[in-house]
Amino acid sequence: MRRRPEAPLPPRNGLDPARMKLPVEGPWATIRDHLVERIPRLPPGRLDEMLAEGRIVGLDGPVTPETPFKAGAYVWFHRDLPDEVPVPFEISVVHADENLVVVDKPHFLATIPRGQHVLETALVRLRCDLALPELSPAHRLDRVTAGLLMFVTRREHRGAYQTLFRDRRVRKEYEAIARFDPALELPRTVLSRIVKERGTVTAEEVPGPPNAETHVELIEHAGGIGRYRLVPATGRTHQLRVHMSALGVPILGDRFYPVVRETPLHDFSRPLQLLAKTLEFPDPLTGEHRRFESRRTLQAWESLAEWESRSPFG
Repeated sequence: MRRRPEAPLPPRNGLDPARMKLPVEGPWATIRDHLVERIPRLPPGRLDEMLAEGRIVGLDGPVTPETPFKAGAYVWFHRDLPDEVPVPFEISVVHADENLVVVDKPHFLATIPRGQHVLETALVRLRCDLALPELSPAHRLDRVTAGLLMFVTRREHRGAYQTLFRDRRVRKEYEAIARFDPALELPRTVLSRIVKERGTVTAEEVPGPPNAETHVELIEHAGGIGRYRLVPATGRTHQLRVHMSALGVPILGDRFYPVVRETPLHDFSRPLQLLAKTLEFPDPLTGEHRRFESRRTLQAWESLAEWESRSPFG
């Protein structure tokens, strides 16, 4: 199997360059002609500026406006970065060795670059802070969920750790704060079918064979709220949030379930009270048993009054 060529551009701001393979045939005389058609969201004037600055590169060097189209060739470039709202919370490192970095991600920080979140993501911050350009996530957490997030330090080991999550060999335990309902019988295992359509922000339960499973138990309760332990056996999008809402005890601070409430990106108040508490798995490289635990706590349990006073949302 023919390997893809290495990028001739180094990472910038912790980000690898975008790679684009040209079609094997087409009517374009130049690479520029193809890129104008291929990337319609990039204005032709901005494309010409990038070409003049030498920011679009092939294996033979910078692409110019006159560089002929070459079927099947690769080009690389760094995308323009969006204006981002800084996330005013730090990532703390729980564990680091030659293969793994495990961190405590704060609320509101996305795992990987996507959409309006690029530099303000856990991956980009850690690549820069730890000087690990090949760092990649073994799994992901929602932007609004805090807690343990695991990264692999080297490209050649990425698949081994990602496979653990794919094959459900990682035991994940979460904590959540929600209303206490004395009529809700716990512990219980929730089974349902969850789907999320492309282009929609929320997932929903639908009829059909279950594809999502969560064990829910109450740890303790006080003052009308409960602290819950959630152990998912599957990893559907928003699974824990959907299941808790379906039980009638949506997680405090959830702005999607049961009702979507739009909030601006700069609103960092009243974070979702969901924490990825533990990760436990057999290490595929060393064979040792690994267990990591978050050092974070959920604010609403520590002081509900303080959490509630922070924002009109909730």
